[in-house]
Amino acid sequence: MEDLNKKAFGGLLRLLITLAGLLFLPAWTLDYWQAWIFLAVFSISVLAITVYLMRNDPKLLKRRIHAGSRAEKERSQKIIQFLGTIAFIAVIAFPAIDHRFRWSTVPPYAVVAGDVLVALGLLIIFLVFKENTFTSAVIEVDAEQRVISTGPYALVRHPMYLGAVVMLFGVPLALGSWWGLFAVILLTLVIVWRLLEEEKFLAKNLSGYSAYRNDVRYRLLPFIW
Repeated sequence: MEDLNKKAFGGLLRLLITLAGLLFLPAWTLDYWQAWIFLAVFSISVLAITVYLMRNDPKLLKRRIHAGSRAEKERSQKIIQFLGTIAFIAVIAFPAIDHRFRWSTVPPYAVVAGDVLVALGLLIIFLVFKENTFTSAVIEVDAEQRVISTGPYALVRHPMYLGAVVMLFGVPLALGSWWGLFAVILLTLVIVWRLLEEEKFLAKNLSGYSAYRNDVRYRLLPFIW
């Protein structure tokens, strides 16, 4: 357990250092108040989720740590994970470049709205973790896994991806960039690709998933798609 917690804290620290580098190096300044607030909102939210999992669901924490293209078993998912990583880097770094060259003028209220979306998206992800202990970071089916149809899963079939999309659309606004939204659109397309491939895998390998798809119509956006 202690080793798992160390790995979790180490992974979180590496993530935050990476985010800081992707923000302040392209911006080429530390005088970037939007980035500091975003980092605070993101780090506090993710730290809270991590501590919750440490105390209440260490098995899920272990599943979340085991991530990335190398951890995926399906070739298509390895490609998707790789493309997703590149797109995520763009989502973070492009607003910083925008800040450096002053391409966008984003009012403070929009920046605040972006931070709210970041926190809201992470809250949705947290609710998914509370509801489903099998939300692995890679596409797989555990021997004990069952279909979850309660909580956020009663609204859409992929609520964790919904939370991710909400968070991602908040990032460029939180960082003071309109142009950064184009990078989010690209990453959203990658998420949709992953979602569709995941549904094929679950329908084939998880008992009851096909029936669940018939019961819950919407994949990602309630009442839309």
